[in-house]
Amino acid sequence: MITGKNYIGNKPSAKGSISHKTINPKLNIENPVAFFEAHPEEIEEAVQLATQAFKAFRKVTGKQRAEFLNAIADEILALDQELIDAYTTESGLPEGRAIGERGRTIMQLKSFADLISNEDWKASTFDAAIPDRTPLPKDDLRKTVIPMGPVVVFGASNFPFAFSTAGGDTASALAAGCPVIVKAHEMHSGTSELVATAIIKAAEKTGMPNGVFSHLFGRGPVVGSALINHPKIKAVGFTGSFGAGRAIMDAASKREEPIPVYAEMGSVNPVVITPKAIEARSEAIASTYAGSITLGTGQFCTNPGLLLTIASHKTDAFVEDLAKKTIAIEAQCMLHPNIKVGFDKNSASVTAQEGVETVAKIEGDLKDNFAASQIVTVSGADFLTNPKIHQEVFGPFSLVVKSKDEAQLIEIIEALEGQLTGTIIAEESDISNLEDIADALANRVGRVIFNGVPTGVEVCPSMHHGGPYPASSNPKYTSVGTHAIKRWVRPISYQSFPKELLPESLKS
Repeated sequence: MITGKNYIGNKPSAKGSISHKTINPKLNIENPVAFFEAHPEEIEEAVQLATQAFKAFRKVTGKQRAEFLNAIADEILALDQELIDAYTTESGLPEGRAIGERGRTIMQLKSFADLISNEDWKASTFDAAIPDRTPLPKDDLRKTVIPMGPVVVFGASNFPFAFSTAGGDTASALAAGCPVIVKAHEMHSGTSELVATAIIKAAEKTGMPNGVFSHLFGRGPVVGSALINHPKIKAVGFTGSFGAGRAIMDAASKREEPIPVYAEMGSVNPVVITPKAIEARSEAIASTYAGSITLGTGQFCTNPGLLLTIASHKTDAFVEDLAKKTIAIEAQCMLHPNIKVGFDKNSASVTAQEGVETVAKIEGDLKDNFAASQIVTVSGADFLTNPKIHQEVFGPFSLVVKSKDEAQLIEIIEALEGQLTGTIIAEESDISNLEDIADALANRVGRVIFNGVPTGVEVCPSMHHGGPYPASSNPKYTSVGTHAIKRWVRPISYQSFPKELLPESLKS
């Protein structure tokens, strides 16, 4: 049952006087439950409880933490239709999407449980002592990783399950041995609270220390800022807009003890389409990309917002077909009125720039919070000279850039900011000539795709979901896949240490 209360460890709490309600974007009305925003006393209590819990949780075995993660998955499933209904009511997304995303969340939890069921993931190393080495003896040295401490996770607006309360950041931090305080996203507070109760039940059932997880509400920057600036918080996980992510990074860097922020932010995800691919399968590519551009109302961080082509009559025909197919897909609801306002503002900003032409846009009256899909185009020269055209438009919007030749296309790639993904759509006969394009893309993105779409993000060890700034705050780390656990641990070496005092992974 949704109560609108914060959870400080396993205790519900509502000390604050400020509250907010979520929106049903399809009906454009407020949902009935009021959510009490965390009072400073609740924030302090949650952090202190997490700090105490860390002393015990960091020593909990991997197998026991795996039982905890698997129990979270079970408790989420036990919420059944109540959770699905909360998701659809607060997000405007369809039930099928809710069920699919819940499945992905369950898989993430179980993947991390499998990972930590033994100590191999730590990649510990051992260098034996050589006491009689000359001219200097060598000491016994052993290296492993240890959890960093209490972590703050900010829920994401566009994935109420997979990137939020029990999403990849929370799952990987708990797997690493770090207590987690979630700051719920205000757009889906009820969904977040239900998932929080599942985590708390799982913690109690598996004997985890109270405070290993807390859940706080807060609209605006006040609660988040208080958490980031608390000296006992050791790291932050965030998925969302560049503006919010950068503000969190700045705040964390200005602390007396700066802490790492693992932020996954905006991306236009460039897609290079070769002339041979357009000539060979123009219609198929247009159909595939019309679907990808509008998937989830374009509210994916991997939405293909930028298509890079070389100008020709066949390219013109492809763009016209892509535009027709895109606007033929029925308009869909966006996550929240504020996101719809942002979509309208940003799409209008791009289309107002000199040289940008709208090829097609859904016209006519739409329901409140429904987005009009758009395909627009610009020349390579105009794109290169106007950074305002480069901005992400979060929603069903894609810009096609028509370069004069391959050299200009590569120049455009090299001028882009860091991105999460880059894609090449090409024919087999293109491959021998694609090295320069592939190298240029690899230098600007975290994942390169060949003859696919960027909107699918597989959860597996080989997935890297990150990229050069501003796509993410640190291109070395991923927020998807089991390697995401590396964000919440730090290396430590033990030199000539008594075996009795070593971590278990170093005793052998």
